[in-house]
Amino acid sequence: MSEQVVFSQLSRKFIDENDATPAEAQQVVYYSLAIGHHLGVIDCLEAALTCPWEDYLAWIATLEEGSAARRKMEGVPKYGEIVIDASHISLLANAFDAALCRQTPAQQVWSKTLLSMLHDIHQESAIYLMVRRLRD
Repeated sequence: MSEQVVFSQLSRKFIDENDATPAEAQQVVYYSLAIGHHLGVIDCLEAALTCPWEDYLAWIATLEEGSAARRKMEGVPKYGEIVIDASHISLLANAFDAALCRQTPAQQVWSKTLLSMLHDIHQESAIYLMVRRLRD
């Protein structure tokens, strides 16, 4: 059985509607989306980073022991999944940037990919990451 950790990034949202929304209600739907209400909204996530389970554990071990960033990333082994959103940008960006000097070349590639995804979230706060442990 192989295990891996997959970072999936929000790629788009759409409204699940069986009936056409009346024109007079369309602005309410747009407003609801703008303020973050999920009225039948489906998030489409796309895998953006995948790493083997043991390698993920070694990678997050490069973060400062006992730090909030490491505890956040340790949520994957503890709970099976975590969400990374705009509230985690500074915490994780600083921690992974500081850890680059202690990382293997492969870990550095993962960190730079994650830093790029955090930058995407900074640019568009509606974006988030779902990080999940997957077992085959």
